[in-house]
Amino acid sequence: MTEPGSGSARGLYTISVAAELAGIAPQSLRSYEERGLVAPARTDGGTRMYSDDDIARLRRVAELAAQGVNLAGIGRILDLEDENTRLRGDSSAAGRE
Repeated sequence: MTEPGSGSARGLYTISVAAELAGIAPQSLRSYEERGLVAPARTDGGTRMYSDDDIARLRRVAELAAQGVNLAGIGRILDLEDENTRLRGDSSAAGRE
């Protein structure tokens, strides 16, 4: 996991740039946000700002969608992958104590 403000977690890209980088239509990005699949940062004016982590997550969403997984399934898979990553991090930290 990255620290807040680090390059990979900081919002760097507007929706049009993020869509191009992820290979996904901007409307799909909005839909994915509504479904809770991605949560870009927002400027004070409300502009979505996507991070490198968000772009990687969007690419994963696109990969799963291309395999025929529906949005509910994609959400569950992402939740399980996040939990797995968190548990591995907790396990590594416990081993150093």
